[in-house]
Amino acid sequence: MLRIAIPNKGTLSGPAAQMLREAGYQQRGDDRDLICRDEANDVEFFYLRPRDIATYVGSGDLDLGITGRDLLVDSASPAEEMLDLDFGAATFRFAARPETVSDVDQIAGRRIATAYPGVVERYLAEHGTTASVIRLDGAVENAVRLGVADVVADVVSTGATLRQAGLAIIGEPILHSSAVLIRQGEAPANGQVDQLVRRLHGVLVARRYVMLAYDVRADLLDQATALTPGIESPTISPLHREGWVAVEALVLRQDVHRIMDELYDVGARAILVTVLHACRL
Repeated sequence: MLRIAIPNKGTLSGPAAQMLREAGYQQRGDDRDLICRDEANDVEFFYLRPRDIATYVGSGDLDLGITGRDLLVDSASPAEEMLDLDFGAATFRFAARPETVSDVDQIAGRRIATAYPGVVERYLAEHGTTASVIRLDGAVENAVRLGVADVVADVVSTGATLRQAGLAIIGEPILHSSAVLIRQGEAPANGQVDQLVRRLHGVLVARRYVMLAYDVRADLLDQATALTPGIESPTISPLHREGWVAVEALVLRQDVHRIMDELYDVGARAILVTVLHACRL
């Protein structure tokens, strides 16, 4: 039975469970449950603290896990990222008082407060910089005001919280994070794992694409299909009306209205959009 770790709470918990449901896997019915056995798919899900998941997977005690890229890096676990799941986005950045540190090159020798020391230490090592990293469990933006640190490294969305603390973002992002599927680096090939990855990839595609169908005159087909090339190629079928064809193709959800407008201008008609629930490519 495949053993998979899932965040038991936090911002990744709900989206992870929803994605697995969309991929055809049973999930717990009560948020207090710590284990869910999906007999039909021969999978057992364990609901754990997000920070612990990379450790369990890296040690081989569990086969797979869903956690944040930031937590994977911070854990220094030998687990490896398999698939970016495209939710739970977060950006890590340095911040400091503008009059003290204005550029990332100036952090050498400084005290850096963060809840993610592993992320910061990897960044410093990659850039050949030495600094003192101070681990805090939260509210790191207060560390500079309290004299604990010179620089902070934290998740940044709008930067409003940092500005309220008198801090300004410096340099480029330390890390772009999102939810990822992880496995032990030396784990052997496994058919169940491959099936899970295919299913999750199918969910990702279904979320990003829609099926666009339309009718167009055959002499305008090349112009129309240039707008809707599809994944491999569009599906084209003759209509009962002579000189017309029906076309179906996957298009990016974010582009669908622009493409519909352009197809109409070309001469396409009966343009319809169908939402996808799952797929295999």
